[in-house]
Amino acid sequence: MKLSPRAWYQRFATYIRQLGFVSSVSDTSLFVYKDGASTAYLLLYVDDIVLTASSTDLLHSIIGRLHTEFAMTDLGDLHHFLGISVSRSSDGLFLSQQLYALDLLQRAGMSECHSTLTPIDSKSKLSATDGPPVADPSEYRSIVGALQYLTLTRPDLAYAVQQVCLFMHPREPHLAVVKRILRYVKGTVAAGLHLGVGSIDSLTAYSDANWAVCPDSRRSTSGYCVYLGDNLVSWSSKR
Repeated sequence: MKLSPRAWYQRFATYIRQLGFVSSVSDTSLFVYKDGASTAYLLLYVDDIVLTASSTDLLHSIIGRLHTEFAMTDLGDLHHFLGISVSRSSDGLFLSQQLYALDLLQRAGMSECHSTLTPIDSKSKLSATDGPPVADPSEYRSIVGALQYLTLTRPDLAYAVQQVCLFMHPREPHLAVVKRILRYVKGTVAAGLHLGVGSIDSLTAYSDANWAVCPDSRRSTSGYCVYLGDNLVSWSSKR
């Protein structure tokens, strides 16, 4: 039924709040527990859960309480979540979508393509009216949507993917840019996002804009990235 996801979320959220968790303001699927020096975070996606805590005792206590209320399976340390693989080392965590990227290249028929060093020509100006329409707009939209998900661990793709997302009635020059992005992905398929274990004593943000570069609307594309300590935690590129 259409309301099943909502009913499940309300059921789970009601119970988890009884344990002392509070929903995050920015993401209602993220629940935070704080009690003195004890902290825990729980991320819910349908029936998949990522749970971490400041101590092993607190972690096992929460898992035990969840087991008494729901039929659950503890899969141990986080290794894979929603297409993102997680590698743990003494330096921290490495998040990668390598298998997802390889599958995307296969789906686009570019698994054997030659790679390129950059995802886009920063001097090019894409217009909504240049070139003939592509033969299959739905295929274009499908590939671009998949590239959007890839930017979860690939901030280097954010600007290029944002540019091709502007054209949902695509033309041949837009498709050429999508193919260039895929060629770049081919050469950087093992790239990902590293989250280190160093001290966190600063929050730093950088932003920039390209000043009315869009040939159709004369609007700017702006972007930002935010670092918590040495770790990149948030980024965006949009017109």
